[in-house]
Amino acid sequence: MIMKGQKISDRYQIIKSIGEGGMANVYLAYDTILDRDVAVKVLRGDLSGDEKFVRRFQREALSASSLSHPNIVEVYDVGEDHGMYYIVMEYIEGRHLKELIKKRGKLTVSEVVDIMLQITDGMSVAHDSYIIHRDIKPQNIMILENGLVKITDFGISMAMNATQLTQTNSVMGSVHYLPPEQASGKGSSLQSDIYSMGIVMYELLAGKLPYKGDNAVEIALKHLKEELPSIKDELPNIPQSIENIIIKATAKNPKNRYNDAREMHADLMTCLDESRYNEPKIVLPYPENIDDTKITKVLKSAKVEEKKSDNKGDDEIIARQITQNDLKKDNKLLIILMSIFTFLVVAITTVIVIVPAITTNKEIFIPDVTGYSVEEAILALQKEGFNVATNQQQAASDSIEYGHVVKTSPLAGTKRTKGTEITLFVSEGDTKITLENYVGQNYLEIKGKLEALGLQVIIEKKDAKSDAKEDIIIEQNPKEDEKISKGDYVTLYIPEVDKYPDFFNGSYTYDDVVSFLEPYSVSVVKVEEETSSKNPGIVIKQSRSKGTRIVSGTSITITVAKKPSKVSEPKENEEDTSSGLD
Repeated sequence: MIMKGQKISDRYQIIKSIGEGGMANVYLAYDTILDRDVAVKVLRGDLSGDEKFVRRFQREALSASSLSHPNIVEVYDVGEDHGMYYIVMEYIEGRHLKELIKKRGKLTVSEVVDIMLQITDGMSVAHDSYIIHRDIKPQNIMILENGLVKITDFGISMAMNATQLTQTNSVMGSVHYLPPEQASGKGSSLQSDIYSMGIVMYELLAGKLPYKGDNAVEIALKHLKEELPSIKDELPNIPQSIENIIIKATAKNPKNRYNDAREMHADLMTCLDESRYNEPKIVLPYPENIDDTKITKVLKSAKVEEKKSDNKGDDEIIARQITQNDLKKDNKLLIILMSIFTFLVVAITTVIVIVPAITTNKEIFIPDVTGYSVEEAILALQKEGFNVATNQQQAASDSIEYGHVVKTSPLAGTKRTKGTEITLFVSEGDTKITLENYVGQNYLEIKGKLEALGLQVIIEKKDAKSDAKEDIIIEQNPKEDEKISKGDYVTLYIPEVDKYPDFFNGSYTYDDVVSFLEPYSVSVVKVEEETSSKNPGIVIKQSRSKGTRIVSGTSITITVAKKPSKVSEPKENEEDTSSGLD
């Protein structure tokens, strides 16, 4: 453990610990040279002793440091200090998405689309450079107070590919988002990140994970074999386009997924268009059968080793087995890689040095045209050598004037080559709906008004005071004065009202009625009435009709059947003196 005040490489002064993980400990530190706060991730001791992992970690972290995008946490430095390996990153004051999910549960559809657009936009830059994250999960995605999303842990997660799943905590944290091909030991591709992003999108919408299990092995097998639960079972009213994106992103067969994050981003851009709300459910073109031969062998080996071990968990055993397989592959490739190393150096030098020198197709920053009129924005972008899409997208904004540019896609500040097509998002004004206080009003009337505004309304019953009026709203969520978008959900709560049942259905006795109404403090008045159509003691009438609300402290009169009276018959041979003359 590093102590407060300690300096790393005589530069980064530790302020405090801000997190511990399976791979590294994280500290808030002060960069004494550049006068700024930074986050320093220090590799745990067991990994620092793995020379192969350290080399890969340094290489991949340096590769990640080349990524520049508003939605990616910037890597500043990678180094070593007395056997302690560290990575210095941009310090983000926010919380990760897992914390947001735990606090909020389900997020609204518009919130999820906005978050996923930012994630895929950031990942597009990585995928353009063929950099694979390999560990996309809510814990590695930060969100700031202003809603800006930041993807973190590029360097560590890429280096983890060499010793994948060596920490039990990392297994349980990552296996929920593990692509089937990684679970079966086939390695990662750009489509692996797509799968993990699809699982994250499902969790943000549903407020829970699609697959659960007691250990990493069980969960990994579900990713391999079980069909993803339909998000429409959780949220029946979401657009079909949203479900289609999740289905495509989480396909078992990588061929059925998006080719990269940029393609997924483009689909998310239009998923809330009215024309796509009821589009047909997607049909995947390639078979979804996954060859799980390798994972089956690994599991068998894990079971054998478990018997030999001192009760070690399945998580650690399968992790070690997969790791050994990966290391064997790496050793086989080592000779080939060394033989072509010289060629690669020459090729890379050519690409990095010679090609940029002779080409004019350089990457340049996209200018920020926020607040410009459409005409001004087009001129500014074309002046820099970009093409502008003919069709603009609409975007709600309470700060940008109607008809002016809210943002661009790709985002301002990102690098693109000249000739790249830029899409403008034009303000349609503040289209958000400000909620009023609906408490005390009839829920049917308010439900109609809200649905007419394009909102989704949920009616739920809730325990309330005994004097609460039926069908009258007692609570609402979101609250008064909150702003929400079309398609968002509003929950109206009405009181749970107890009502009188049909006591004279042939099964209630007086004692039954008394017992039923005792918790409500309702007194029962009994009246007996002679009848021959009901069994004695059975209720045949009630003074309060079925469906009438039960109010404490009142009374009810019930009528019960009694035995019919007997009629006396004349005795045999008895003289009839009721009529006649003397």
